[in-house]
Amino acid sequence: MAYDVSPTARTLMVLELIQNNPGITADKLGGKLGVSERAARRYVAILREADIPIESVRGPYGGYRVGRGLRLPPLMFSTTEALGLVMAVLEGPRGAADPVENALGKIIRVLPEPVARSTDAIRRVSARGPDPGARTPDPEITAALVSYSTACRRVTIHYRRHADEWPMDVDPWAVVVRRGRWYLLCWSHGKDSQRVLRVDKVTKVEPQDAEFTPPADLEPLAAVEEHLAMGWKYPIEVEIDAPRADAACWIARSMGRLESIDDTHTRLIASTSEPDWYAAQLTAIRASYRILASPEVQQASQALGQRLLAASNLS
Repeated sequence: MAYDVSPTARTLMVLELIQNNPGITADKLGGKLGVSERAARRYVAILREADIPIESVRGPYGGYRVGRGLRLPPLMFSTTEALGLVMAVLEGPRGAADPVENALGKIIRVLPEPVARSTDAIRRVSARGPDPGARTPDPEITAALVSYSTACRRVTIHYRRHADEWPMDVDPWAVVVRRGRWYLLCWSHGKDSQRVLRVDKVTKVEPQDAEFTPPADLEPLAAVEEHLAMGWKYPIEVEIDAPRADAACWIARSMGRLESIDDTHTRLIASTSEPDWYAAQLTAIRASYRILASPEVQQASQALGQRLLAASNLS
């Protein structure tokens, strides 16, 4: 199976495969990487050019192996470099068995503790599946935000929106990656409220002397997804005849905020700019529900119901 990775990442994967499988052939290397045998030989040549002693033995029992005496130097990454590696891995959707993801975990385990803590914080607080319009933020600015977040240090950020830019004093609770977009979940002292900001719009980060304590029950990814469901054109309120735990199984966090009314009823608060789309998403609810707002979503739901009835009328 082929993975969308850089030539450098594939070269490192070749070295690991040869180390773990002495005698592996070029054909098998290509199969593991999802590339041709010729491409696999080219990656071996790159390793040799880097003075890594890769030996090859001809014959039916031959293949590649690492020569004796190889000692790989220790990994020395700055926080910015380590975070840049994480950003590269998070740019695309990958599965649990992805060798790049596994290799990243190994690298994090041998990094110095302060660097590893900041880097792993991002890897854990991420939702995969990139948005095609996502922009990768500046690694140095991102590294600074992550570092001050893990250190619970208040900062002043300079935030750009359209042609304007202004400073903001914030407590950086967490940096969250959601579908390829990087967000800063923070408390804004100027607005006296929780904010979700785009990291790629932050142009400068300045630390302050003050420290902060994040909310004890904070779930960064959930908080960001709920926030992103608010602020659209049409407000939404839906009453669901089911406990909150059941409603949470039907309604994704990105659809809005669920609030318990009582033990058997739940309220969904959200907003949307696409009433037709949202009405269709509500059909995933496996209980009776009532759309209290907005009229646009009510009308979209009625129209959808009529289409479904017409589609099921086979007489």
